[in-house]
Amino acid sequence: MLFQIKEQTNVRKTERPLEGRKKKKLLIRPLVIPRERWEANPPKGTTALRHPVNYVIISHTASEPGHSIAECCTHIRIFQKFHQESRNWDDIAYNFLVGGDGNVYEGRGWDNMGAHAKGMNDVSIGISFIGTFVDVLPPPSQIRACKMLIDEGISLGNISANYKLLGHRQVSPTESPGEMLYKELQKWNHWSPEI
Repeated sequence: MLFQIKEQTNVRKTERPLEGRKKKKLLIRPLVIPRERWEANPPKGTTALRHPVNYVIISHTASEPGHSIAECCTHIRIFQKFHQESRNWDDIAYNFLVGGDGNVYEGRGWDNMGAHAKGMNDVSIGISFIGTFVDVLPPPSQIRACKMLIDEGISLGNISANYKLLGHRQVSPTESPGEMLYKELQKWNHWSPEI
């Protein structure tokens, strides 16, 4: 699992740092594996996403899990090919994917509208867990990486601080994100039983 550590200065303009030094806080954030690393095909087109979005929609890929960067990259290339060729979508459906290796993978990213939840794509970020979570929970590192990605989205101003967290099944006729992951989501901050 890869993480970035970012130094943040926490000093208000009206405050003076103690002894001339600025107080620093370390933020741990997930390392986002860029599209180039998983060898993405270029998108056929893009539509800008307006920020901050009010919803985060969690799905699962209903596939084999990915336990390494190599496995996750292979899976993601297959998902993108299916979405572009079989579904005739512009790109992979999701804004981000989270692997069982504890890493986040860039799909359409923060700035482009996804194709993860019809009728909600223009007001949400779609995050898909690589794997099938009907009978099993994702590993703790996968859950942690997703939560850190959401926190990063809030910190960047891409996700509203008052966002609602939804499971894919709440907005589409699907079993996604799987029964076990859906039950887990209900324990998270911001989970909403209704849209």
